[in-house]
Amino acid sequence: MKVSHLVKQAQKGNKEALLQLVIADQDAYYRLAYAYMGNEHDAMDAMEDMIVTLYEKIDQLRKGEAFYSWSKTILVNRCKTLLRKKARFLPLEDERGPSLAALADNHPYRYSESEMDMQVLLSHLNAQQREAIELRYVHDLPYQTIADITGAPLGTIKSRISQGIQKLKVMIGGDRYEHDRREITGA
Repeated sequence: MKVSHLVKQAQKGNKEALLQLVIADQDAYYRLAYAYMGNEHDAMDAMEDMIVTLYEKIDQLRKGEAFYSWSKTILVNRCKTLLRKKARFLPLEDERGPSLAALADNHPYRYSESEMDMQVLLSHLNAQQREAIELRYVHDLPYQTIADITGAPLGTIKSRISQGIQKLKVMIGGDRYEHDRREITGA
């Protein structure tokens, strides 16, 4: 069923239509919430808050086609709010459990050639660069959607991603292979 039709139905008070919209993209919502929150419980809390907010504010949405961008913006804002509240009660380093990556045998970077942990690399970027890169390359969101979600101009998002990638290249020695590539391609 078409998104704009379901949005119109939801705006008329049809809870089932809103539920269909959310369920259609539930995996993407969960991955996005998990990326911000870092654990399943908090990600689910953020998603629940998002659904309540969607229900309360669906009548404010003017373009039905923009539902998913709009709803992901709400989700990111809910995550950030929950993280601000949670920051007041951060556990000591010893009280935190081992990271999910350390526990998972099928961690995608575990057996890479250099065994680099992507989260460690991303932690060296500033929060805005890390957020933009994760939204773009982990969640595969278009630049404009990232701009809408973060409230930053499109050019700023592109700049954050570019600068973040340059920092990552320096950290992992990404430019050291430029000479080899030129030799192979004959450039």
